[in-house]
Amino acid sequence: MTGWEPVVGLEIHIQLKTQTKMFCRCENVWGEGPNTRTCPVCLAHPGTLPVPNGRAIEWAVKLGLALGCEVAERSVFHRKNYFYPDLPKGYQISQYDEPLCTAGRFAVPGSGGDHEIGIVRAHLEEDAAKTVHVGGKAGRISGAAHSLVDFNRGGTPLVEIVTEPDLHSPEEARRFLQLLRQTVVELGISDAEMEKGSLRCDANVSVRREGEEGLRTKTELKNMNSFKFVGDGIAAEVARQIEVYESGGEVGQETLHFDPASGRISSLRSKEEAHDYRYFPEPDLVPVEPPAALVERMRAEIGELPAARIRRLEGELDFDLSYGLVASGRDELYERVPGERRAVANVVMNQLAATGAHPGRVNAEELGKLIEARDRIPRATFDEALTAAGEPGFTAERYLAEEAVTDASELDPVIERVLAANGSQVAAYRSGKEGLLGFFVGQVMRETQGKANPKVVNERLRERLGA
Repeated sequence: MTGWEPVVGLEIHIQLKTQTKMFCRCENVWGEGPNTRTCPVCLAHPGTLPVPNGRAIEWAVKLGLALGCEVAERSVFHRKNYFYPDLPKGYQISQYDEPLCTAGRFAVPGSGGDHEIGIVRAHLEEDAAKTVHVGGKAGRISGAAHSLVDFNRGGTPLVEIVTEPDLHSPEEARRFLQLLRQTVVELGISDAEMEKGSLRCDANVSVRREGEEGLRTKTELKNMNSFKFVGDGIAAEVARQIEVYESGGEVGQETLHFDPASGRISSLRSKEEAHDYRYFPEPDLVPVEPPAALVERMRAEIGELPAARIRRLEGELDFDLSYGLVASGRDELYERVPGERRAVANVVMNQLAATGAHPGRVNAEELGKLIEARDRIPRATFDEALTAAGEPGFTAERYLAEEAVTDASELDPVIERVLAANGSQVAAYRSGKEGLLGFFVGQVMRETQGKANPKVVNERLRERLGA
């Protein structure tokens, strides 16, 4: 990538978890049997009329305010016309040139300062149905024997967020998306789970020479379903475009698919333009005019946003820990647990997270007692306690009764056996590869079945290896 600058903008679709769909009263749920949550409206039977979901409009306003957007005094629904089996009307009710929220700024904290990402728009629309490709590779249309359509998802309220092309690396895009997702979850408007499709992301990618003004041709990467895949897909497409330009070619505007398994980019179709969709105002819906009182009520419901909390926690932690805690939603538990702050943060962010315990179900006071005693009890006991920490009625008391082995007379023979069995690693350590210390500690802990005090083991190993 030397001499080149990636230019990335994201389009994010977020399903709102309202009780009913966007324009009908069908229950808005996930995971039900195919085509069990449908009605004449979302199946586009002749003569049916849409009725907007008021709660969806309120939540779209709330999200727009959290993104720093201006809320329009007057917003209009449009018909976005295209043909596909998952769209029974032959058009999607969406918004075009008069969206609900525009001109926002979303701050993404970084170790070198905040990076502001421009938000072009956040608008409401209805989701399409789900097409299930049967017999193809990984459920994709390529090689499928046939396709089925589940209309349960059709009509689900969606907010589409479009960013400015203000992201300049795969890592920036990943961090932005993580922080946006956490913001949405905390607002209480969506579960935003990529694996379930309630948060979906497309990336518009181009490259240009460092210092070059203007933008080159962009491509669109569709439907990447994890934060990692978003970053990996962007990196792969940036590398592909650079190779095209450096070999004397030109990048064409098209829609692409990224295969995470192979890391390959493949073409799906040429990229559509707005005129391809023949937008026109939805004649069956009146304009949306959010009252000022509604806007202010939504503004009052927004608490401290994740970006602000990251900066606040930096007063007691380094940036990576504060970012990780907030972006994972574990900072609320961290702030409730008493004890030395860095030790608490490391346990909450790493060891406790590895157990899968839900942060909201953990007794913070009992976890604090456990962390305080972590050097006095066997590691195996500590790990066992962490696994149980999310269970109802958990107390640390019974785990604190067990003492870790700290007596050098018990530990030294074990250490001698480990060093004798790993002579080449001992020589490598003494030649400068001090990272091998963790290997030796791990071997001693295994030999003692996790009952040794890791701190004492560490100290004794340093003494012995330095001899």
